[in-house]
Amino acid sequence: MAGTGVFEEIIEGDVFKYYTDGEWKKSASGKSVAIINPTTRTTQYKVQACTQEEVNKVIESSKIAQKQWAKTPLWKRAELLHKAAAILKEHKAPIADCLVKEIAKPAKDSVTEVVRSGDLISYCAEEGVRILGEGKFLVSDSFPGNERTKYCLTSKIPLGVVLAIPPFNYPVNLAVSKIGPALIAGNSLVLKPPTQGAVACLHMVQCFHLAGFPTGLISCVTGKGSEIGDFLTMHPGVNCISFTGGDTGIAISKKAGMVPLQMELGGKDACIVLEDADLDLVAANIIKGGFSYSGQRCTAVKVVLVMESVADALVEKVNAKVAKLKVGPPEEDCDITPVVSESSANFIEGLAKDAKTKGATFCQEYKREGNLIWPLLLDNVRPDMRIAWEEPFGPIVPVIRISSVEEGIHHCNASNFGLQGCVFTKDINKAILISDAMETGTVQINSAPARGPDHFPFQGLKDSGIGSQGITNSINMMTKIKSTVFNLPTPSYTMG
Repeated sequence: MAGTGVFEEIIEGDVFKYYTDGEWKKSASGKSVAIINPTTRTTQYKVQACTQEEVNKVIESSKIAQKQWAKTPLWKRAELLHKAAAILKEHKAPIADCLVKEIAKPAKDSVTEVVRSGDLISYCAEEGVRILGEGKFLVSDSFPGNERTKYCLTSKIPLGVVLAIPPFNYPVNLAVSKIGPALIAGNSLVLKPPTQGAVACLHMVQCFHLAGFPTGLISCVTGKGSEIGDFLTMHPGVNCISFTGGDTGIAISKKAGMVPLQMELGGKDACIVLEDADLDLVAANIIKGGFSYSGQRCTAVKVVLVMESVADALVEKVNAKVAKLKVGPPEEDCDITPVVSESSANFIEGLAKDAKTKGATFCQEYKREGNLIWPLLLDNVRPDMRIAWEEPFGPIVPVIRISSVEEGIHHCNASNFGLQGCVFTKDINKAILISDAMETGTVQINSAPARGPDHFPFQGLKDSGIGSQGITNSINMMTKIKSTVFNLPTPSYTMG
């Protein structure tokens, strides 16, 4: 249960505290932000509404703590990360319970997210020791016109204060995917969790606290984005921003100034199905890719582009699987659970109504109860429908019938998104050609789009993001190169 046992100190009354200077504190604002349970549509939790002055103090503490942390040996940083990972996994049940209640994630998937997050932290510790423990040694005479009079030593050094902003759909996993790399690289970390998912994040931060990280190194501020969002992202004390979310990221990138940015901003992941594809495999992956966690994933299958000659057979197979999906509350491990908010449900409904008006074939009857929307496959979708281009973030998958592979590639590349895509074919040559032609950060061959395993590179093109994630890439992104050059009075050659 949330806020009990080792988590007792993170709550007072019915409001969860924020974390700074190694302590759990109440905001001087005296205000709180309500977190609505998507299933019951009533207030489940409350968190502090931090002020801008409190944000200032948090970042000042982070700057001081970072200077000391940068002097901490790599092996010691890794040791603390391994300890945090173990504590996180030990307390997976109460954190998973928060995910069930805050974001309506199925119970089993919620536990999986917490365990996966612990594994990510441990892997990050090991990878960081390897890649940060190495530098480069360069000599000047490799460049034309130079004698060997200069020795250059390079190493990776921390950026300073990293601001991490994860999304609601994987609030714990996508928080630690930023926290782990930042800390192993010698940075301090300020976490601004999403409102939905904030309490799970606060529990996760307590695991880092229990691991014994230095005071001030990790902070977690909660509150309204309208009050502290821009203030955080434009703060002169922030040296790096790692953000996962939607259009807000584009606004952040325009305001952030001269700081490194790592951004993943969603996608319209296309699934291109050729005539020789294994249709049973395709159908299974459309179900997994399009409907798991009710489609609320950046890497969900969001449009199926299938060759006309096999479209009827594929739609029939997918429909048969949709009929078997269990719909209901997350506590019962249903396949389809309520979407995160009423506004999200309204947006999804708007896409469905637009498609209905313009003549799409509804393979199932559209059904909604509160935030719970039944899974829906839309056939005969055309490019003039909103669902052909917009990201629903819900259990609705459009099917567009194509007459050529080129038509499918064109539709994929015409999107302003470019996160991932997938191709189903038994012809490896075609798979490679289509993959190369698709303007996306990743292309999956004969499998649905996916983020992970967590050490794989993960990046988007166009409006889908800036930079690349994945453990190694994140560590490198949260460091910069420092060079020290030794100048010799005369050329010196080894064994010369």
